Amino acid sequence: MKRMLTFIGAILVFLGFSLVTQPAQNASNTLAQHKIIKVGILQLVSHPALNQIHQGIISGLKDEGLVEGKNIEVEFQNAQGDQSNMKTMAQQLADHNDMLFGIATPAVQSLVNAADKSTPVMLAGISNPVGGGLVKSEKHPGTNVTGTSGDSPLDKQLQLIRDVMPQAKKIGVIYTSSDSGGQSNAKKFEKLVKKAGLQPKMYTIANTNDMQQISQQMASDVDVIYAPQDNGVASSMKTLVNNANKAGKAVFTAADTMVTDGGTASYAIDQHDLGRLAGHMAAKVIQGKKPENYPVEHVVKGQYVINQEQVDKLHIHIPEKIMKQAQKSGRVIK
Repeated sequence: MKRMLTFIGAILVFLGFSLVTQPAQNASNTLAQHKIIKVGILQLVSHPALNQIHQGIISGLKDEGLVEGKNIEVEFQNAQGDQSNMKTMAQQLADHNDMLFGIATPAVQSLVNAADKSTPVMLAGISNPVGGGLVKSEKHPGTNVTGTSGDSPLDKQLQLIRDVMPQAKKIGVIYTSSDSGGQSNAKKFEKLVKKAGLQPKMYTIANTNDMQQISQQMASDVDVIYAPQDNGVASSMKTLVNNANKAGKAVFTAADTMVTDGGTASYAIDQHDLGRLAGHMAAKVIQGKKPENYPVEHVVKGQYVINQEQVDKLHIHIPEKIMKQAQKSGRVIK
């Protein structure tokens, strides 16, 4: 009997030790246990919208007490649109960092392919993460990937066109065939235009070199132009606007930075806010939240951005209500 009691006692001690140590072991698996957390950021190309997302990520991390030189190290790489560079950079970042951020769909795809499945990969303003094969669903990512989606408020952008250009019937939509996010946004917008009883005319470019010819043709065929959130279109906005101006056609855009580049107007979400939200989400992942169960989040509130120079040049009237909102809570570019 004495031996039996001793044996039972030993089992109870072992079980008690296991219960005490198990949470500690789980806690040690969180990035928060690291003295310095290494963060890698990969950006597709230099462009004001993507640059704002990058700056927003740093701001969001800082909001959460994660400051470079204090408790995080940030390694930033910009592929400048070169796919081979991006693959090499993605592997380098994946090999040396605890957490990864991708700015633009191709950047995230490269990181996902390069990273170990236990390394969190954060989306930063990705338009169509499901269509890009990055998550199984936005509510339940099911992988090591989560973050922010940059879906545009397409219905409000179409309404802006209708409010400013009520006589426009043919709406030209241009997107890059290789940009899954841009293509998704363009197709969704096409459906909205049809539903509104208007005529969408779709145009595609393979890369920025095609913009000159395609935009010339489009500007002569349509009443107004819509530029969706698309990296190729955003990078060649000046060419698009130049040809549209020659034809006297307004260009309405998905992003505020595209208005800065010569677009006429937009109802847009703030790109910096997209990055900032991704930074906030990253902090929760560092504290132990699992990306596979962490829904993709959105910035839903937009603002009117008006390019006054373009409005004057094209002799366009902006309704007073919209202009006042732009002046109060958005932006009017002089």
